[in-house]
Amino acid sequence: MKVARNIIPSLGQETRPFAWKDKIGYAFGDLSNCWLLGLVNTFITIYYVTVLGIDGVWVGSLLFGAKIFDAFVDLFVGKLADMAKLTPEGRFRPWIRKAKWFFCAIVIVMFLPFIHTLPMTWRMVFAFITYVGYDIGYSTMIVPYGSMIAAITSDPVEHTSLSTSRSVGSAISGGLTGFFIPMVVYSTVNGQQVASAMNFFFVAIVCAGLAFAGYNVTYKLTTERVQVEPKENITFAQMLSGIGKNRALLILIIADVFIVVNQILAGTANTFLFTTYFENKSALAIALLFTYGTVAVLAPFAKWLTARFGKKETSIAALFFSAALYVVMDLAHFTNPWVYLVFMFVATAGAGIFNLMVWAFIADTADYHQIVTGRREDGTIYGLNSFSRKIGQAIAGLIGGSMLTMIGYIASTTGGAKQTTQVVNRIYDLANLLPAVILASAGIILLFYPLNRKKSEEMAKEIEKINANES
Repeated sequence: MKVARNIIPSLGQETRPFAWKDKIGYAFGDLSNCWLLGLVNTFITIYYVTVLGIDGVWVGSLLFGAKIFDAFVDLFVGKLADMAKLTPEGRFRPWIRKAKWFFCAIVIVMFLPFIHTLPMTWRMVFAFITYVGYDIGYSTMIVPYGSMIAAITSDPVEHTSLSTSRSVGSAISGGLTGFFIPMVVYSTVNGQQVASAMNFFFVAIVCAGLAFAGYNVTYKLTTERVQVEPKENITFAQMLSGIGKNRALLILIIADVFIVVNQILAGTANTFLFTTYFENKSALAIALLFTYGTVAVLAPFAKWLTARFGKKETSIAALFFSAALYVVMDLAHFTNPWVYLVFMFVATAGAGIFNLMVWAFIADTADYHQIVTGRREDGTIYGLNSFSRKIGQAIAGLIGGSMLTMIGYIASTTGGAKQTTQVVNRIYDLANLLPAVILASAGIILLFYPLNRKKSEEMAKEIEKINANES
């Protein structure tokens, strides 16, 4: 196994060895990301529909269009990151230092408390502009951050520790936002749960402040040790040609789209499920905690599962199991929210296992890319994966807003609209059958992923030989 050097070859600088500081610093990166993502990705549809009173179909179209546009920004940022000039502070860390200002600020602006008093046209314009700004801010942060894992160290074992640290960091802040935000933004008016514009604004300020502080920790504690000047200026046509040869990446991207769609729709559907069907805000807080909490619970077992069965094999089995359990939950039609939560915790494990391993999947596809193209393009590979996730988020926004309208949900600026029994039951079906179909589809797609355990082990040896010959 090749150990990461403590010399930056192109700059001639000596750096400290890889240590716990890098793991903590990298964990704080996604800890910070998910303070903001936990607020926006889970609650923005609820905010637009129930606070701003925007029609669900329009909200779905807005989210879809904005995400499609921003998905291409990810590719652009990934390319810029790969071609960025090497500096003493690294290639990717400067992005984090600069991008944090706009990213944190735009999240606060999205939830300005007086917007719901404006005419509907201006509410819609404001929602579109700020949401596009949010997506651009996220791209300039997440693509360099995700690509930085390969620059911190070249040791694959240390890659795994960084990936685990990232997953734990995201689970902590994602779980806390899911648990506490519903308790803060909702209040009871005439016996119904009503979202407050001012409370959303205060929550946005707190989340942005925590994220800003966390990004500073990431910048201070991480060190980029592996810095290599690009061998050539890769044209766009060459990039597309290389991507087309990377079958592992293309299949992973498709599967990842389904997983992201499920993750976002689960947060949205569960919010309506527990506030409208179960009418239990406390259970909602725990349900949103499960979405991230299962990742933290499964983290200690990820390495063993990968070594024993393989990433592909483990993920497929988990996804099919979860899909089947969601069907059982729908047929049971639980009326007790606490019984439902027990089944839900187990069901979320399928997507949780995949989310825990996805960064390792991406690392494998980057190695595969080097084998089939002869080029190392970590920023581009990560940018393309982020591109796919944005497409998934766009699809989720389109489905989330449109499905609410299709099942007959009545939008309201005060949250006081009374839903019919038929609509309430449809919300229950939506919260269970949608993830069942999506997770099963992702499992089927992964059946065609070429890198099983045996192939991955063979590829790792080949990469080691390639890097040894080039050093």
